[in-house]
Formats: sequence, C-alpha cells, structure tokens
Amino acid sequence: MADPVPIRIPGRSDSARPVPSTGHAASRTRRQVIAAAAAGLWLTRLQAQELAPRPLRLVVPFTPGGSTDILARAIAGEMARDLGQPVVIDNVPGAGGSIGAERVARAPPDGLTLLMGHIGTLAVNPAIYPQLGYDPVRSFAAVAWVARVPNVLAVPADLPVRDLKALVALARSKPGALNYGSGGNGSAAHLAMEYLKLQARFPMVHIPYRGTVPAVTDLVAGVLQAVFTGVPALLPHLRSGRLRALAVSSPSRIALLPEVPSIAESGVPGTAGFEADQWYGVVAPAGTPAGIVRQLNQSINKALASPEVRTRLASEGAEPMATTAEAFARLIAAEVRRWAEPVRRARIQPD
Repeated sequence: MADPVPIRIPGRSDSARPVPSTGHAASRTRRQVIAAAAAGLWLTRLQAQELAPRPLRLVVPFTPGGSTDILARAIAGEMARDLGQPVVIDNVPGAGGSIGAERVARAPPDGLTLLMGHIGTLAVNPAIYPQLGYDPVRSFAAVAWVARVPNVLAVPADLPVRDLKALVALARSKPGALNYGSGGNGSAAHLAMEYLKLQARFPMVHIPYRGTVPAVTDLVAGVLQAVFTGVPALLPHLRSGRLRALAVSSPSRIALLPEVPSIAESGVPGTAGFEADQWYGVVAPAGTPAGIVRQLNQSINKALASPEVRTRLASEGAEPMATTAEAFARLIAAEVRRWAEPVRRARIQPD
C-alpha cells in the first residue's frame, strides 16, 4: 500500500509524514476526537445562543433557609420544567456572599452556572471589600430581577418594647448593652440596621453570624435583642408569637403585615423617607451570549407568573419583579452608587 500523501502544516518540513496509530495511541486519538466533537457541539450551541442540555447550577451565596435560598428554590422548579433540564441549588456561603459570587463570575459564560444575587452581593459588597474578586457590573450579565422583599425589624416577644421609638429609647439608655444579629458583615440585614442606626441615631452592637437562620434562631432564644432582615426568615416566628415586629423598611405598610408601621411613619426623628428593602435577582458570568440571557430571562419571568410561585412569594412577603435583563442591569448600577456612602459612614468592615 502506498504511503499516505503528506499534509503540509505551517512550521513543519514538507517531508513530514503521518505515523499510523496503534494500541494506546489509537485509543488516545479516539478520545481526542470525542473531546473535540463535544467541544465543537458546545461551541455550536454557544454560537447559536442556546443553552446546552445539561443541569443548570443556581448558586445561592448563603446558607440554606434564608431569604435568598427560599426565593431561589421557589423559581428553580418552574425553570426546570420550562427549560426541560434540572436546576440544582448550590449553597456557597461566606464573606457576605462574595465567595459564591466570585465562583459564578469565573464560571464559563454558557448560562449553565447562575448566581441568585441580592442587594448585598450585587450592590453593597464593592464598598465593603477592597479586594473583591468580582465587579457587580462588569463581571456579570444581568439576567432577571426576581423579587423585592421588605426588611422587618423584629425583637423577642419578651423584650419590653412595642415600637421603634421604644427600642431607640431603650438602646440610648443602655449604650452597648443591646445587640442585633445579621447574616454576616456586609449582609443586607447588617446594612439595613446600620442605615437605621445612622438615621435614628441610636447605639446597638452588631453580632455577625454565618447566615440568617442562625441569627434568627438566637433572636428567638433571646440571645439577641433585634434582627432587621427579610420577612421570609422571620414570618414563622412572628406568626407563632415568639417574635414581635416593630417596623418594616418599605415606604408604606405591607399587605402581609398590615398592622406593622413603616419606619418612615414611626415618628422617630431622622427616619422620614426611610427605605431599605432587599432585592434579589439572577445574573450569569459576563460574556454569556445575549440569546442565552434572553432565554433565561423569559424562563424566570414565566416562573414568576406561575400561580404557584406567586402564592409562594406572597406567603413569604416577596413581590415578584418580572422585567427585562436590561432593566435589572440598570437597577444594579444605580444601587451600587446608592449604598457607597451609607457603608462609608457606618464604617462597615469585612470579617
């Protein structure tokens, strides 16, 4: 049999001839062909701006049971049914959500790794962490605004205060004696309480926890005197009577707790116009093709329109915020600018 016709390859001698593959070399060649074919299929789908038919990983950068986790799980099931592929929740807590956010920022931009971000990870962390491993605007492609959730200022039922005025007075009368908990330094609960302290001018000591659930557990046990966090994590304990709600962070009262006044109407000097609601949304790594972002945005908005999801969100005090990816991107940029000054004034530092 005649030798194969040599193939001219730049940088190699014209006399170079291919060597027939045998044994392990042949096996290695087959593996390379398969890998190349798989890579080619992935590239083709990416260029076509379609999600690959593999499980999606939705990273929640906090412990299970908190508001971010609850909302992520509320939409994951509907997304899985709509897209026809599993959506796996991956809890990656730490550093105010920065660890999980950075992992997503470094993931391949194929739409298969997403972040359930919120006001802390996507707006506040740049002002807190000088060596943050991601930029909320440049490192991500905004996908969908999921919900906004009012914060509720709650205290143990046996604490002798009935409203915000009484809590402020008690804290002023015992400087350093009262403390409050949050899901960690730089968390949304931390920021909301520090913002309230600045506006109302009263002292309370911050006790950071590794997640919202442990902080709420200690609040119920009386270890803490206050927690100012999203209503989902507090609602069961408010309904059971173990905790008392003093005020909500929205400009007006919320339907879920109509008897609880807003901070803006509390009458405490300095709090007129107060607003510090949490917001949540999904982002993908920067560079994710616009077609994939659009596909994910449509799937999430479809989930938010589902009666089951709307009922679940309403029971948790969350308002669905279905909108475009572009509108969510504008929100992120505006909130980064908004919270820089309060963080600086409160001197919030990372752990």
